[in-house]
Amino acid sequence: MVTAVAQRLASQRKEIDDTLAAFALSPTQLQEVKAKMRVELERGLKKDSHPTASVKMLPTYVYRTPDGTERGKYLALDLGGTNFRVLVVKIRTGMRNSVRMYNKIYAIPLEIMQGTGEELFDHIVQCISDFLDYMGMKNTRLPLGFTFSFPCNQTGIDKRSFQLEAIKRRNEFDLDIVAIVNDTVGTMMTCAYEDPKCQIGLIAGTGSNVCYMEEMKNIEFVEGDEGQMCVNTEWGGFGANDNIEDIRTRYDREVDGGSLNPGKQRFEKMTSGMYLGEIVRRILIDLTKHGLLFRGRITERLKTKGIFETKFLSQIESDRLALLQVRSILQHLGLDSTCDDSIIVKEVCGAVSRRAAQLCGAGMAAVVDKIRENRGLDNLEITVGVDGTLYKLHPHFSTILKDTVRELAPNCKVDFILSEDGSGKGAALITAVFAWAIDKYLYAMRFSDETLRDIMARFRREMENGLGRDTNPTATVKMLPTFVRSIPDGSEKGDFIALDLGGSNFRILRVKVSHEKKQTVQMESQIYETPEDIIHGSGSRLFDHVAECLGDFMEKQKIKDKKLPIGFTFSFPCAHTKLDEAVLLTWTKRFKASGVEGMDVVKLLNKAIKKRGDYDADIMAVVNDTVGTMMTCGFDDQRCEVGIIIGTGTNACYMEELRHIDLVEGDEGRMCINTEWGAFGDDGTLEDIRTEFDREIDRGSPNPGKQLFEKMVSGMYMGELVRLILVKMAKEGLLFEGRITPELLTKGKIETKHVSAIEKSKEGLTKAEEILTRLGVEPSEDDCIAVQHVCAIVSFRSANLIAATLGAILTRLKDNKNTPRLRTTVGIDGSLYKMHPQYARRLHKTVRRLVPESDVRFLLSESGSGKGAAMVTAWASRLIRSGKRRTVEMHNKIYAIPIEVMQGTGDEVCGHIYTLLKDYTYSKSIFYIVACIT
Repeated sequence: MVTAVAQRLASQRKEIDDTLAAFALSPTQLQEVKAKMRVELERGLKKDSHPTASVKMLPTYVYRTPDGTERGKYLALDLGGTNFRVLVVKIRTGMRNSVRMYNKIYAIPLEIMQGTGEELFDHIVQCISDFLDYMGMKNTRLPLGFTFSFPCNQTGIDKRSFQLEAIKRRNEFDLDIVAIVNDTVGTMMTCAYEDPKCQIGLIAGTGSNVCYMEEMKNIEFVEGDEGQMCVNTEWGGFGANDNIEDIRTRYDREVDGGSLNPGKQRFEKMTSGMYLGEIVRRILIDLTKHGLLFRGRITERLKTKGIFETKFLSQIESDRLALLQVRSILQHLGLDSTCDDSIIVKEVCGAVSRRAAQLCGAGMAAVVDKIRENRGLDNLEITVGVDGTLYKLHPHFSTILKDTVRELAPNCKVDFILSEDGSGKGAALITAVFAWAIDKYLYAMRFSDETLRDIMARFRREMENGLGRDTNPTATVKMLPTFVRSIPDGSEKGDFIALDLGGSNFRILRVKVSHEKKQTVQMESQIYETPEDIIHGSGSRLFDHVAECLGDFMEKQKIKDKKLPIGFTFSFPCAHTKLDEAVLLTWTKRFKASGVEGMDVVKLLNKAIKKRGDYDADIMAVVNDTVGTMMTCGFDDQRCEVGIIIGTGTNACYMEELRHIDLVEGDEGRMCINTEWGAFGDDGTLEDIRTEFDREIDRGSPNPGKQLFEKMVSGMYMGELVRLILVKMAKEGLLFEGRITPELLTKGKIETKHVSAIEKSKEGLTKAEEILTRLGVEPSEDDCIAVQHVCAIVSFRSANLIAATLGAILTRLKDNKNTPRLRTTVGIDGSLYKMHPQYARRLHKTVRRLVPESDVRFLLSESGSGKGAAMVTAWASRLIRSGKRRTVEMHNKIYAIPIEVMQGTGDEVCGHIYTLLKDYTYSKSIFYIVACIT
């Protein structure tokens, strides 16, 4: 009887041992797994074999690990399950272990997880918005790193169209999406910040994966041979080509067959926490069927897929857990176990988890040996950053893993460090590494709101200097009176001609303003080219050309016999003494026609017209394009009291109180002031925010030292600014593999229209590739992303600086009106504002932040500034008809006062002046002299 029992027990024991023997891997088998993994790593890297390789070796476009120089604030998202985390990571300058993190966890509802991509990213952006509100950082534009823990075949570090579109739809905040990586890469970067030797990342948790720093020359499907790139192995797919069938068990095949992706991720299904519990459950059912467990009774709960979670393996295998406690866990699962059952279950769990750890160790041994051979070393010292619940919580997994690596890769000393902060911190560090490589050039172009408010204050002081009689001569912002005293009020009517000269093309318009049921405007126009030799020739040739084109236009309009009022938009800095008199102060925008600076442009044009003799003209008003824009928009919205040009050039005008304009007589009413803000900073006021690239552009311009603000913000210089930055980065090997072509070195080869095209959210990277290819640099996808980032920083700086100077004008208007809240309209024109895909939105948002106590409508001028010149002319005509036009004529003559008279008696001084008055016959001047004496 005893012998029979012993035989039965021995038979049962053998059956259990035979079942578990399939999970015991010999050293030879582990060496074979290592060798097969190595083959698949190599196949995944090669262009020809990559499509059929089971280990995909996906490029991540992360070129280096942190080196301790990273700094700044970064936003990180960590998405990989039913919850996701939003973090702000603050890195202090140049100090390791100086990272502070703030985070919040958000749930992803099941209906969103199973919905559309648009719904998912809208939900993510909503949560980001909530987090930024929570942190009080909604007005801070942060670089974003996104840990997206699913297999992604990336063509660049930043694949962000879904997210960008969702951010744009919400329209509440701006982010620079710099990097999208998976959790494995994030883990490596987190640990590399603590240990510079960390160049491998391992996830051993719900999933299983490895990444490592591979030599660029070995990654055949990515351009470039220099340096390294982190490769995401996606080793969970190892075995898809049946090369590990000899070690798979029937339980592995059952689990695979019952999964959502049969035949795929076979290695992951043998090693990761998502599947180990299910493998154990199937073994327990099989043993129970054979009467080896639980008295042969299979409970309904044990039949339930997923009931045996991997966390139970960790608990059951704990050395501190007595068999009684193991029984308690099994009873919780509805299993009535004996102590013998508990022992067997513990053995089953141990066999499954040990195999998982050994397989991960064999794979890791293949990776570290490859790195050692890549570097031509006999011995390698390297660190692996690890994350994942299986590695963290299982009592033996990490030890078995390390022992296996040591046995299979004896020439490699491998340390393992645990990631304490998850992969979200790693995403932020990747963002920091990537952004810092670029931002060491562009850091000075990023402005906080505090800096922008300081620039506002500086510009406000310059405005006041320009308005003051004593300070105007030395002010950089000249605040030129335009003698335009009101915006259109709806009573304007008539037939007018408008000239619009401000670039290589100029426009002539016929503008008819009529009143029937409502005020209407009809316009006919023609564009004329101004050849380069005329732009740089003599002033007489320039105005002869304008007069010739005007004659041609009048001929075509059949109005040569009419003397229509003419408004002249002359878009260069001029000093006005009357509405129809404008003395050119200095040429801008490449114009250099000689003999014009210091002259009245109306007289020069009248002289050219008179010389022709075939038509007559009445030039009633001269304005620049900024004033014309304000008047054009004022016709549509009478609250418009500011005009801005943001195009080839930049300028602003606004309606100032006459009592504040010391250069013009009178205190009642208002007058439009042409700020000529392009010269802001010419006195060194902006030196602290100018970059080496700004200075280089200035040195190469026709007017060095002048129009410094305009050179930082306008469309004429933006493309060139981007080009200079790209050349600098290429010289340091950060772009185009260090290639610098003659085209890239050619001034003007990158235009502002290219910047606008590159920044488009959908086709921007394609446009970048086209533009850079024309420059001969053969860009990689990553090059295109970096160039797009450079363009965004440069254009954003422009929008921010314009917002600051506009903010100063708006606060002045608010103070002038003494109102708690300003309500006004800004008329705006210019190709940069119109054509750039992000510029207008960025400008509007920054203005709202800087001047929160205002409601500002931005009204785009659809008709250009020529219509505005006609409106000014209509206003001037109305004044003449009503007899209200104010004119002042001044004549003067200078007389010497002898020294003996100056030192004589009062009677002698008065007698001398009386003699002078008899010599001078103009009564107005007599009263002027008397007033001066008084």
